[in-house]
Amino acid sequence: MTESTTATPAPVVAVLGTGIMGAGMARNIAGAGLEVRVWNRSREKAEPLADVATVAESAAEAVAGADVVVSMLFDREATATVVRGIGDGFADGAVWVQCSTVGVEGAAALAEVASEVGVTYVDAPVLGTRKPAEDGTLVMLASGPDEARDAVAPVFDAISSRVMWVGPAGDGQKVKLTANAWVLTVVEGIAESLTLARDLGIDPALFLEAVSGGAMDAPYVQLKGKAMLAEQHAPSFALSGGLKDAGLILEAAHGAGVDLGIMPAVREHLARAVDAGHGDLDLSATYLEH
Repeated sequence: MTESTTATPAPVVAVLGTGIMGAGMARNIAGAGLEVRVWNRSREKAEPLADVATVAESAAEAVAGADVVVSMLFDREATATVVRGIGDGFADGAVWVQCSTVGVEGAAALAEVASEVGVTYVDAPVLGTRKPAEDGTLVMLASGPDEARDAVAPVFDAISSRVMWVGPAGDGQKVKLTANAWVLTVVEGIAESLTLARDLGIDPALFLEAVSGGAMDAPYVQLKGKAMLAEQHAPSFALSGGLKDAGLILEAAHGAGVDLGIMPAVREHLARAVDAGHGDLDLSATYLEH
């Protein structure tokens, strides 16, 4: 006699926030054959997903009956407001995967929100920008209870090329802040080298050519450097988001008693570019104010 087996049903997934990152993530989750509901505060940003997902009128409508809820909202405050607004609308046993960069204190605060509404909390910021989100090649910096791993695995498989489980909820934010500290430092360093070359009276492209292919090069150096020189600043990682993350990095460093020498200047330069009206452009737009 053959023993019958019952396959675990695919989870129903709600995606809250369909901006630069969330839209690509939602499309890939749907592409993996999972039922997806999407919600965005500005509905017009969710409507393009109507061919693969149900566009909900409210976050509560999207979440109702969902097994996994993925949020990719701008910051801690926006996320807390949306989740508190859902209240007891989460399904029994649902897992909330919080993917935004909210910092160490933000992760702890959102864990309290999860406890308030009775949902299992996985802190899972991502490494990657618009294209990796669209290609399903993000790196998940997941942290949270071991018992949530199986529930979120089909979602993570759909949106990422690699999953790192790094510890209890909140540790994902710590890894993300260290990575973003490097990203912001590199982008600002590229802008400064190009500015120095320009003001020394040479073609700034010579800097990119000089480091190309060597130990000082990296794909990000060429990508962002060429974007700066071509004045192509379509957002993959918005400048306003970079400024927010710089503040979170400094907040975390202060809490850990670490004196960072470079990041305060990076934050100042990013703030200058945001104040000049470039916040919705890519991080590379910092070069416009050099």
